[in-house]
Amino acid sequence: MPNRREFDHLVSSKFKIEISGVTVAAFTAFEGIESETEVIQFDDGDDLIVRKRPGRTHYSNLVLKRGYINTSELWDWYKLVIDGIIERRDGAIISLADDGSEIVRYNFYGAWPCKWKGFVFDANKRGTLFEEIEIAVEKVEKG
Repeated sequence: MPNRREFDHLVSSKFKIEISGVTVAAFTAFEGIESETEVIQFDDGDDLIVRKRPGRTHYSNLVLKRGYINTSELWDWYKLVIDGIIERRDGAIISLADDGSEIVRYNFYGAWPCKWKGFVFDANKRGTLFEEIEIAVEKVEKG
């Protein structure tokens, strides 16, 4: 890691995404690594304090964005869901150092696409067409 010190903040622009079964995945942005555990409140006898215990943990959907390339791989995966076939895949979001080595990894499991968003065409703007896919995940772990 030539330009990075151990205590430096990670930059948001150096990452890669791996999804089993998806070979073309040059994503430019992603968001959604988030989890939340329910808080279960209960009364315990004559205690005047409401007690709290952890409940189930929920993971947010991941939203992946990329410039459009002429491949239907992501659309085909989503089309399976539309047709009633859920093909779950595992993957990882990986933060990279300046030299491309892995710094931190978040593995996700049981993912399937739940939303696909196409392009915005605008004759007054120049730029790249973007494709967006949202995937539901069952679990995320820091690896």
